[in-house]
This record gives sequence, structure tokens and C-alpha cells, in this order.
Amino acid sequence: MSRKYFGTDGIRGTANQFPMTVEVAMKVGMAAGMCFQRGKHRHRVVIGKDTRLSGYMIENALVAGFTAAGLDVFLLGPVPTPAVAMLARSLRADLGVMISASHNPYYDNGIKLFGPDGYKLSDELEARIEAMLDQEAPLSVAEPDDIGRAKRIDGVHDRYVEFAKRTLPRSMSLSGLRVVIDCANGAAYKVAPAALWELGAEVIAIHNEPNGFNVNKDCGSTHPLSLSKKVHEVRADIGIALDGDADRMIIVDENGTLIDGDQIMALIAESWQQSERLAGGGLVATVMSNLGLERFLSDKGLSLHRTKVGDRYVVEHMRAHGFNVGGEQSGHIVLSDFSTTGDGLVAALQVMACIKRENRPASEVCSKFEPVPQVLKNVRYSGGRPLETPPVQRMIEDARQRLGAGGRLVIRPSGTEPLIRVMAEADDRGLVETVVREIVEVIADQRNAA
Repeated sequence: MSRKYFGTDGIRGTANQFPMTVEVAMKVGMAAGMCFQRGKHRHRVVIGKDTRLSGYMIENALVAGFTAAGLDVFLLGPVPTPAVAMLARSLRADLGVMISASHNPYYDNGIKLFGPDGYKLSDELEARIEAMLDQEAPLSVAEPDDIGRAKRIDGVHDRYVEFAKRTLPRSMSLSGLRVVIDCANGAAYKVAPAALWELGAEVIAIHNEPNGFNVNKDCGSTHPLSLSKKVHEVRADIGIALDGDADRMIIVDENGTLIDGDQIMALIAESWQQSERLAGGGLVATVMSNLGLERFLSDKGLSLHRTKVGDRYVVEHMRAHGFNVGGEQSGHIVLSDFSTTGDGLVAALQVMACIKRENRPASEVCSKFEPVPQVLKNVRYSGGRPLETPPVQRMIEDARQRLGAGGRLVIRPSGTEPLIRVMAEADDRGLVETVVREIVEVIADQRNAA
């Protein structure tokens, strides 16, 4: 079903343009507030945000909507997305909201919704809210005596830092590790360096001075070059790059080499298997994860279960089938023993715990398999359905035949941007590059002809 508001990770778009307007945000607050009112008790919602300038605007609009629907609002200020999920449960809230566009530039923003159990909403609940946004009849509002209250709460950062620290054994210390943490000028700019320092690490924080405009700007998990340079400069043992809302991360080893989410999942799964902690006999990832990960797990007697792209689909499969490790190549790592959603800091702590236990460099500990050559390219489009045209369909079928059983081809529209993502992988890099280039060209031709 076509969605007007919700994508693969909540509602997202350019601030002050549809759907990220104050009108939509206020109606989301009213509609979601109505959906999550159960019983006669005072209902409450927690709202966190990252560091974008537009966060103030969206936050106030949401507050207006939720209080109009009769919910009390607890404002958390800038906190990571996993902190919102954790606090929704901890504070017995009926709903949690994160205002963020994750890795997108500052001029975008988004709204992510969590239920009282700390999990992102199902497609069905999002569809129900979406239907309410466009209904002609006005949304119900509370009686004057039942209008909600709003207040900012203190101690949020301390609670999350303690939560993150408790994911490691009490005896575990990070002393002796020199760590560079790239906070992406985002939601974790205070809590991530604090947690690492309290665990004993020597911490060098970069991109930890947000100004409303610099979130993810040439930094963070999608721009790791400055992190690599800093690791070289200070001779750090490891570098960690978060994204704007800190629900994902990537690692840079002591040589400045990038370690993606596939390698991190492989490392954690192997470590947890050895300690008899791994549940489900494998892990859950998306169709974008490298074939090398699948082969590595198979050699260990473990399975890889793939879902469509989006960390909430990974989580849904984990919950349904009893897995406790999952994630995405991009760095969303979900460890359900600790959290209900991706948590960049918690995943990084697990990696550093492995480095400490093995007493070897990050380059040796974190390189678990040789990736199969994989090429991903994006094609921007403004409308229409270029993937459904006969020339594109013929090219895709030809590419699948050329890649054969030992290769993979994944072509999908982005759920957060007007892009078509074309990914292929096989042991023959030249073939992969050719296939992707040809598909991208024919899609671009159809786009230009439209």
C-alpha cells in the first residue's frame, strides 16, 4: 500500500515542507495520542530530539497535539533514539517520540514513534495513524479539564549513561584504550563521551559542538574521513562514528580502516556464540548485507536471516523467531538483550569489550571475513515508476542471469529519500561494476524520458 506520510523509519522530510510541517506534526500528536489512550489513567508521552534547528518547531507542535488529546508530555531534550525507547518503558509512558532525521542533513527532520514497550510501531499502527491524519472529520480533543500538561525532566542523560554502562560486565573496564568518538554534532554529543570516560577509556571527542546546522555535516557514520584522520593523528586504538540520533555507528580501526555493520555483527555473533549467549542460532540482517557475512556465519554453523531494509523489520523478525543479534550493514546494530532498537553506543561497547578480552588490535579483532565485491549506486528520481518500465525490467532480468546463483541483485526505492538504490554483488568485481552501471544508466534514461 502506498504511504503518504510514513516511510521505512517514521515520517521524514525537509523541515517546513510537507510532510514535516507544524500542521502535520500537531495532527500526528493528536492522532497518536488518541490511538494510545487505554483506560482511565493519566496518559503520558516522552519526546526526545536531536540537535537540528527545526527540532524546536516540531517539538512544540507535537506538544500542542498531544496535550490537546489529553496526554501529559515529558520533554527529554537532545538524547539518542535508543534513550527514548528505553525511557518510554522506564517511565511507563504510553508512547515515545524521537524527533530526528537520523543521518540526513540539518534541513531535514523526522518523527519516529515508539509504543509503550519501546518498540517502533508496526505497519498496521502507522497506517491507522496515517488514515486519521487525512480524515475530513476533526480529530477528537480532550475536555478542558483533561488537557495534558508538559514539562522538561532532569537526569535523562545520567539515566542513559548508566543504562549503557550496565550492558558490560561490572568487572569490565576500558582503561588502556584510547578512543576517538565522532558524535556527528548530534543527539549523543554529551552522553557518548561521558559513558566512555566513566568506563575508563581515554576519550577524544570530535564533532561534539552542535549549533543546529552542523548535524552530520562532513562527520558521523556517513562521513568517516575526519574520524580516520583523527585516529591517525592521536594514535588511537579505535574510532567510533555515530549518526545524528546515535541509533547506528561504524568503527574505524587503529589504521583508520572502516569497519561496517556486517563485520560488527559477525564479531558480536561469534563472541556471543562462544559464551553460549547467542539466541536463535544466527542473526538477522537485511537484503543489503554482504554475502561474505552469510558465508562466515555458515562456516560457524550459524544462519543469516534476511529482511527488507529498515531496522524495525529486523527487530520484528528477531522478536518473532527468537534472535538476539541483528542489524544492518549501515551500522544499525540491534542487541535485544539490552535494547528494543538500534543503539550505536551499546554496540560500540560490545566491540570494545571484545578488543579488551582478546588483547589484540581492532584491525585483527574486527575483520572477521573478506567481503564479496559489492557495488551500490543511487539514482535520483522525482516521480513516476521507472523500475516498472519494460527497458528496466529487461535489463534487470539480464543482470540476474549474468550474476548467476553465486551473485545477488537488490534494486529498491529508498524509504527516506527520492532515490532508487541499485546493489549487486558477486565474486567477479568487474561483472558487478558493469551490471550496476548498466542498470543505473537505463533507469536514468527512463527518468529523463518521463
